[in-house]
Amino acid sequence: MNAPVKASSTIPFDAARLDRLMDEAGMDVLIATSKHNVQYLLGGHRAFFFDYMDAMGLSRYLPVLVYVKGAPDKSAYFGHRLENFQRDNHPFWTPVQLCNSSGSIDTMQKAVEHIRKAGITTAGIGAELSFLPVDAGRTLQDAFAGAKFADCLFVLERMRAIKTPEELKKLKVASEAVLDSMKAVIARHKPGATKAELTEALRREETNRGLTFEYCLITAGTSLNRAPSEQVWGKGDILSLDSGGNYHGYIGDICRMAIQGEPDAELEDMLADIEEIQRASMKPIKAGAMGSEIYRQAEERLARSKYHNNMHFLGHGMGLVSHEAPRLTSTGPVPYDDYDAHRPLEAGMVISVETTLAHPKRGFIKLEDTAVVTATGCEVYGEGARGWNRGGTAT
Repeated sequence: MNAPVKASSTIPFDAARLDRLMDEAGMDVLIATSKHNVQYLLGGHRAFFFDYMDAMGLSRYLPVLVYVKGAPDKSAYFGHRLENFQRDNHPFWTPVQLCNSSGSIDTMQKAVEHIRKAGITTAGIGAELSFLPVDAGRTLQDAFAGAKFADCLFVLERMRAIKTPEELKKLKVASEAVLDSMKAVIARHKPGATKAELTEALRREETNRGLTFEYCLITAGTSLNRAPSEQVWGKGDILSLDSGGNYHGYIGDICRMAIQGEPDAELEDMLADIEEIQRASMKPIKAGAMGSEIYRQAEERLARSKYHNNMHFLGHGMGLVSHEAPRLTSTGPVPYDDYDAHRPLEAGMVISVETTLAHPKRGFIKLEDTAVVTATGCEVYGEGARGWNRGGTAT
């Protein structure tokens, strides 16, 4: 058993809002099992030992947080024994916090036992169906065979949609560090560097700035292939860097362009067109504006571009998860409905806007920005280096 630890007295999210969302969804108890939602509900805790992996021994790491509607004093967290070190330093808010589990079934069995002993109503159970292993899910269902189970993805997504000031600080740090990393990589590499070498250099730059490097989608020259490879960034070639790096779990995701040499008039025109579409998409962003206005204004400007046949605009939410709420389109590359297109934006929402030109002769040209909804407009994180950044300029 764990040694007694005094719980934090502050619930790190709007419990009344969560209660209302659960009530609307017919849920009495919510069981979170994804690392990102557990982190959100615990106010920042993420098991450092399992940050890069879940598998261990004959099972896997499975954090389980039980939240009870209208009775947070009955809530509990069940984790792995290695989480005790973090818990000792920063106790969780849940009155019950046991970190002594060894696998997915074991952790869920402890959660089931807690629910039964605490007398928690289980007529409606919300679970993260996409993040619940079959063995742990069967354990939960067998224990409460008469309960109605529902996916709590929507409920938790609506909670995460409005970021707190502390969350926004993390997103700003992440975005600006990704931008600074890109500028450093571009400036330090002359013609001859491969896409694989540039990606590795970007990884090091982001890591040195305190980020966890997640990915780099990269193109060079006229190729539209965005995977790291041995392709060379040569003299006169354009380069796109589209990278996500996270800071304490919050993702900074931007795209910037570069060139070895000087851009010609057509390249200048192409990037200027993209910039105007980006600005058009951000112009309507403010609390109270309909989410659909972002797409309407972006697509109106895109339609006037001479390059519109090869252009595409996309807007999506960002935070602990890429493509989280707000949901602004039902025709994007990640399937979901356009729930927020028909509702007013709220202060604290975070939207990634991106305009892409995949030109068959000139290559891949793109800008991506992170815009935060405010009461009077929007704030862009990672605002600089929006033009053609010159390669190899570092002395």
